[in-house]
Amino acid sequence: MPETPENGDDASFPFSHPIRVADLVQRRETPFEITPDAEARARIAKALGALDIRKLRFAGRLRPAGKRDWVLEGQLGATVRQSCIVTLEPVTTRIDEKVVRRYIAGMALPDGGETEMPEDETREPLGAVIDPGAVMVESLALAMPLYPRADAAEHGAQVYAPEGAEPLTDEAIRPFAGLEDLKRKLEKK
Repeated sequence: MPETPENGDDASFPFSHPIRVADLVQRRETPFEITPDAEARARIAKALGALDIRKLRFAGRLRPAGKRDWVLEGQLGATVRQSCIVTLEPVTTRIDEKVVRRYIAGMALPDGGETEMPEDETREPLGAVIDPGAVMVESLALAMPLYPRADAAEHGAQVYAPEGAEPLTDEAIRPFAGLEDLKRKLEKK
């Protein structure tokens, strides 16, 4: 198996490294290691809304499970820079995640409409191809912080009011804020 990734033909997905299931040996593990080059990391960063991805590596194995099923086990490592949600300064995050996917032969996808999240979210239907590159991008997207914050960033309260009016603060609009004071006054009487 080649050590360098191959880009898929799907322009809607930023990176692909497909492995045909028919090429896998049923009685043996198939190792993989994916380390996208700078151009591929830039495409992935753009697709995920990151400033850049300095390092990205996904290594693991595909192993047979039962007669027709496959299990992908891998370790994802990445260094990602995102914009702080408060200051917009770059925030660097180191990601180290274990990744598992179970590809089940004969598992049907639901036809349209809403579906419930399955108990085991690692299960996926087995198709003609298993794509560790797509799994890498998906796992990276899930592992990245949703709201990255710089260490020095403070998320203070924003207070607005029309000219001449007293601004409402969280303290002022608490519905029971004055009840304790009223209780004390009544107890003194």
